[in-house]
Amino acid sequence: MASRPPVHRARKRFGQNFLRDPGIISRIVRTISPRPGDRLVEIGPGQGALTEPLIEAAGGRLEVIELDRDLIPGLRVQFFNYPEFVVHEGDALKFDFSALRGDGEPLRVVGNLPYNISTPLIAHLLEAGDAIADMHFMLQKEVVERLAAEPGGPDWGRLSVMAQYRCRVDDLFTVPPEAFVPRPKVDSAIVRLTPFAELPWPATNETLLFSVVRQAFGQRRKTLRNNLKGMIGGEAMAELDIDPARRPQTLGVEEFVRIANHLAAMEATS
Repeated sequence: MASRPPVHRARKRFGQNFLRDPGIISRIVRTISPRPGDRLVEIGPGQGALTEPLIEAAGGRLEVIELDRDLIPGLRVQFFNYPEFVVHEGDALKFDFSALRGDGEPLRVVGNLPYNISTPLIAHLLEAGDAIADMHFMLQKEVVERLAAEPGGPDWGRLSVMAQYRCRVDDLFTVPPEAFVPRPKVDSAIVRLTPFAELPWPATNETLLFSVVRQAFGQRRKTLRNNLKGMIGGEAMAELDIDPARRPQTLGVEEFVRIANHLAAMEATS
């Protein structure tokens, strides 16, 4: 059993909201379903509310990444009796998850992510490729809705395409503000991201794909013909069986890949 953590005041600059509801904590751990032998990595353990049940379920093996150096001594004291508990002091946005995996099993990454870094952090993790087995995150509900959105809906956008190009996305359940101290002003939600073993629609050039997506969603109210002017013409889109009069939020991942692969082929022959 872990020791009780010292009192720590949440810091706004780190976007800290500490999870306190034992029922929610238990449900999150059941959802993650950690097993002994898992390479479990928790981002932003805070005061260890989720860390303790995770480490117990994982047979005492857990690595955490914490930016707030004032929290780290307390975590080391709290979990001193777990020899396979490792603290990495640093910024998860700059952390090398591929190096952490090394030659071992893919990582299972979990965390209650600060709202102000959730989108860039997910993008950083998605770039880690086969280093990640799955990810379970607590995020602002609005972000989860964007991650799990479907084409044609109001939440479908760049983040949706980026995530669903590489992962299966499951919006699992909502977490109310009263589960945290201090209370955030918005609802949160738990999301599962499971990277595909093989991409359903592989892009020839992923940098080009995301450039197409970024430009297409530059002005959501405008048509593809207008937004992608200078990249691809209306006739070329029509030849790809994509109506240039459509708006970007109506295109699925496969259609964006189709446009990007056409452009990559054109570049290769020019």
